[in-house]
Amino acid sequence: PGPGGPGGPGPFWGRPPAAKPGVIPLRPLGVGELLDGAVSTARAHWRIVLGVTIAVAVVTQICDLLAQHYLLPDPTEIDPNASPSEALNQAVDSMQSSLLALVPSVVITLIGTLFTTAVLTVVISRSVLGRSVSLSEAWHEARPRIPQLLGLTVLLPVMYAAILGVGILPGVLVGTLAGGGGGAAALAVLGGLAASVVVVWLWVRLTLASPALMLERQGILPSLRRSAKLVRGAWWRTFGILLLTLVLTFMVSMIIAVPFSLIASAVDGESLDGLFSSTTPDFGWPFMIITGIGSVIAAAITYPISAGVTVLLYVDQRIRREALDLELARAAGLTPDGNGRPDQGPSGY
Repeated sequence: PGPGGPGGPGPFWGRPPAAKPGVIPLRPLGVGELLDGAVSTARAHWRIVLGVTIAVAVVTQICDLLAQHYLLPDPTEIDPNASPSEALNQAVDSMQSSLLALVPSVVITLIGTLFTTAVLTVVISRSVLGRSVSLSEAWHEARPRIPQLLGLTVLLPVMYAAILGVGILPGVLVGTLAGGGGGAAALAVLGGLAASVVVVWLWVRLTLASPALMLERQGILPSLRRSAKLVRGAWWRTFGILLLTLVLTFMVSMIIAVPFSLIASAVDGESLDGLFSSTTPDFGWPFMIITGIGSVIAAAITYPISAGVTVLLYVDQRIRREALDLELARAAGLTPDGNGRPDQGPSGY
């Protein structure tokens, strides 16, 4: 046929545009569409999203401030004139002190992440179909999966920490048994770098386990296997999207945190002096409260975006591998099933 004829390359030749019942078109998504879908979900359901994230962030910050002020020991001082063996021992002590200081924050953050992930996953999954959802409905849907999500949320950081510990352990043992030295420090650094590569590889491979657990109602191990299956063959693409999301959310967090830190330093004169001294600054309550407010605002903006990208990336991978777009279109009522009414949809929708 000639141009413009039946089947010919006329002005409207090509695939028809994909249906878009909700925040994303029902077809394989680009990076921009993933980010736009996450932002659109936060805008469409801003009451639920901001309510959950701000409430969790406030509680998390209060618990974190109390833990830092009353539970954590003073940081280990590093002597710049120490010998190599003493420097290695000081570095190990400093690392142990830093890890100990991270424990309360990590535990508090994990608990906060647990609730926000559970609720936001349900909200985002409904947004894909253009369906409204209330906070009580989202919580009612997410609550039965909380124990499994808690196990997954605890298992992954513990697994990553164990891998890093195994990588650093040979250098620490050599330094302890052989009296330290540059070789032991180099071995610890190389082991830590190798372990970090393994952790990053696993982090990307298992990043879709949480939405798989919530939306497909699977157990912890089946969710991990499900994530590995969905990411297989798309590791670099998944890594690039996650890295871009991390960079964007980090930049937004810094844009918000820096002014609050400057204001807090100006209000708390002792903290301002400590920032420019060689000793560890002694942050007072005014500094910690003002910076905590900045952290709450940053979390309310950035966490819905990162959670939205993860869930939409899970949906995108299922569309690419399993034609989930057809099931979603049918569930949204875009594909007639005889009576024109939507189906129940795939699991989790």
